Amino acid sequence: MTPTTSPHSALWWRSGVIYQIYPRSFQDTNADGIGDLPGIERRLDYLATLGIAAIWISPFYPSPMADFGYDVADYTGVDPLFGTLADFDSLLTAAHSRGLRVILDFVPNHTSDQHPWFLASRSSRTDPKRDWYLWRDPAPDGGPPNNWTSQFGGPAWTLDPATGQYYCHSFLTQQPDLNWRNPEVRAAIYAAMMFWLDKGVDGFRMDVLWLLIKDDQFRDNPPNPDWRPGNSTSWSVLPRYTADQPETHSIVAEMRALLDTYSERVLIGEIYLPLAELIAYYGHPDTLTGAHMPFNFHLIQTEWSADRIAQLITTYEALLPTGAWPNWVLGNHDQTRLTSRIGPAQARVAAVLLLTLRGTPTLYYGDELGLPNAAIAPDQVQDPAEKNQPGIGQGRDPERSPMPWDSTPGFGFTTADHPWLPFADPTGQLTVEHESADAASSLTLYRTLLTLRRNYPALSLGSIADVQSRDGVLSYRRTSADETIQIHLNFTDQPRPIPQSGRLLLSSFVDTTDAPTTLRPNEAIVLLEPNS
Repeated sequence: MTPTTSPHSALWWRSGVIYQIYPRSFQDTNADGIGDLPGIERRLDYLATLGIAAIWISPFYPSPMADFGYDVADYTGVDPLFGTLADFDSLLTAAHSRGLRVILDFVPNHTSDQHPWFLASRSSRTDPKRDWYLWRDPAPDGGPPNNWTSQFGGPAWTLDPATGQYYCHSFLTQQPDLNWRNPEVRAAIYAAMMFWLDKGVDGFRMDVLWLLIKDDQFRDNPPNPDWRPGNSTSWSVLPRYTADQPETHSIVAEMRALLDTYSERVLIGEIYLPLAELIAYYGHPDTLTGAHMPFNFHLIQTEWSADRIAQLITTYEALLPTGAWPNWVLGNHDQTRLTSRIGPAQARVAAVLLLTLRGTPTLYYGDELGLPNAAIAPDQVQDPAEKNQPGIGQGRDPERSPMPWDSTPGFGFTTADHPWLPFADPTGQLTVEHESADAASSLTLYRTLLTLRRNYPALSLGSIADVQSRDGVLSYRRTSADETIQIHLNFTDQPRPIPQSGRLLLSSFVDTTDAPTTLRPNEAIVLLEPNS
C-alpha cells in the first residue's frame, strides 16, 4: 500500500475528534426527564477534559417531535423542550471559550408537516409554495403515483384529500420532502444555514445528504431481488430513482461554497453508500469542492474481522482523491451500540482502531463508557421506526438511552422520577464517576487514546502504511516527520505474537507500561518505533 500523507498544518476538523451529542439524552436541567441545551453547557468541562475538538449536536429546532427533531418546523429556532436561542448562544460562547467547536445537525431533505412552508404548500394547488414540495397526481387507480417507499415502512406518498394530490415523504408522513430542484427552496435553506453561521457555529452535519434529489420523471424503482417477507418494506425496491442522483452533487457544491465564505467551517454529509459512490461526495477530484467529509460508516457495516477491516482501510485509502481527508465512524444515534454489536472486549480494540486510523474520528456519546444498548420494553418504545414496523429490528431507542454521570438517583442525568428512556446499565457501574476512578476503565482508555492523538502528530496527521492482517491481527504504521508508530490489534480470543518491537505507548487493557512480547486475547497496542 502506498503511504498516504497529510498536510503539516491542519484545520481543527482534520486534527481533532468530533463527539456526537443526542441532546434528549445528555443532561436534563429542568427535571422533565429530557436533556436540554443548558445541560450540554453544564457538561462542557467533561468534554473539554476528555480531549475532543468539537461537539456535533443532533437537532434541537422547534418540532412536533414526530421523529424527535428530524421533523423541523422552524430552521432558525430552538424548541422550548431544549431551551431558548439565548441558551444556545450561551452554550456556543461557553464551548468556544473552552476551545471546543460546535457542529449543528441540519435537516435539508424534509421539514415537518407543521412547518409554515408546508402548511402553505398544501393549502392550494396554486399557492406560491406548492412547488416547494413534491406533489403528484394519483395513479390511474387512485393509488400512489409510483412504488417509492418510505425509510420507515410503507409507501413514500400520502394523499392530501383537500387538493387531491399525493406528497412525497422519504420518512414519516409528517416529514414531507422538499423539492430541491426549486431555486427558492435552495435559497431559503441557505439563508437558514447563514443564520447559524453568522452566530458562529463551526459547521454542519447534513442529514441524509444523498437523498436530496429524486428522479424528475418519477419512475418506479426496480424491485429488490434480495428482499424477503419480514424485512423492512423500505428495502423491497432498490433506490435507483430516489437516492444518489447526479444533480445532488451540484447542491452539495453550493452548500460548500456557502461555508467557504466563512473561516474554518466544515461540511459533513450523512451518506450511506458503497465506497466508490461515497467518495464522489468530496467533489471533482481536481477541485474537491463537495463535502469536506462525507461520513464513512463502513466500519459499522463491515464484518468485524482483521482481514475485512484491513481490506476496508486499504480500499478506502486507495479511492480517496489527492487531498481528500478521510474519516471514520463506529457509532451514532441510528446504529446499535458498539459494545452490543461486537462485545465489550472487542469494543476496546475498536476504540484503539478508531482513534489511531488516519483521518477524523467521530465518537458517539457514551461509547467512551462502553455503554451497551438499553433494554426497551414494549410500553417504553418511543421511536417511530419501531412503532411503524415493530419487531424487525428497526428501533433506535436502545442506542439513545440517557448518559449516566454518577451514582445518584437518575444517575446524574435527571432528577425526574423517570427519564424519557431507561438507562442502559441500571447497576451504576458504567458511569462517568465510577469509570473516572478506575485506572483500567473504558473511559480511561479513551482519555489515554485522545491524549496520545494530541501528543503524537503521527497519530493525528501522519501517513498510514503497511496495513496488513495476519492470523487475526490487524497492523499498520502511522508516520510523521519525526516519529513512526505501530498499531497492532488482536481480533481473536487467543494470544498472538507481536510482529515488531518498540516502546509501549498504550495497551487497550490500560494495565501496563512494559513492552509486551505477545498480544493478549482481545488486546490492541500502540508502539513507538525505536529512534522515533
